[in-house]
Amino acid sequence: MPPEAPVEITTRLRPVRDRRSAGRTAVVAACAVLGFGLIGGALAGVWLAASEPGKPAEPAGYADARELWHNAPVDVLFPRTLAGPGAGPGSAARTWTRIVVAPDAACSPAVLAQGLLATVEPLGCERVLRATYTDATASSVITVGLVFTRADAAAQRTLGQGLTARLGQDVPPALPGPSTVAARFGDRQRASWWTSAPADLPVVVTAVSGFADGRTVDAPQPADRAMAKGRTDAVAQSGLGHEAKGITEHLERLLRTTATAAAKEKTR
Repeated sequence: MPPEAPVEITTRLRPVRDRRSAGRTAVVAACAVLGFGLIGGALAGVWLAASEPGKPAEPAGYADARELWHNAPVDVLFPRTLAGPGAGPGSAARTWTRIVVAPDAACSPAVLAQGLLATVEPLGCERVLRATYTDATASSVITVGLVFTRADAAAQRTLGQGLTARLGQDVPPALPGPSTVAARFGDRQRASWWTSAPADLPVVVTAVSGFADGRTVDAPQPADRAMAKGRTDAVAQSGLGHEAKGITEHLERLLRTTATAAAKEKTR
């Protein structure tokens, strides 16, 4: 594959713990007694908050996921190779290779579809990351996006309910790549797409797929329609709906794993 576009990566350093001297042991013991009481009260507060209707407890790693756009390396968020077992038509295996990476961007019409932008802006749209992949045969290209928001757990749960259907024909923008198989991937080449907002992550995941040969598509289809049984059109037969939905689900799982690991790291 041709070289990728350059991308900047930032990472925060883990804080160094202080070493406690033996002379402070008595103070630590006294603080521990008080600490256990405070922790017990805090846990009770969390339990009460979770029991209130409409106020779900924040999932593990939720807050950490919000910062992944600048805390995690690009190869973690968008691995160079993604394996999608069972992600193709008839549960065929898929392998996607990253060919383009864009720098992180502000939430704007240049990187987000109009309907999605209007939906996430009131929640506090933080940052958008995008990359483009191709399949193992280099016959299809897929632009994926990670939209990080400041939504709380309740708002995120509401946001994710039937998001693609609610947005209608809100097709995500394509990310072409000069000197790659995605060089001709533009608005008219978009064939199928999917948009998902998992309830346990303050992120919206998008994907839009198309043919690598640059052919145009008159009417892009949401992935669930393109994957419907009995479809004989070129978009359905080529599995572009499976590509869009399969890679979206894969990135969701990857984000969840990364956020959980970041949360555990903080407790060490």
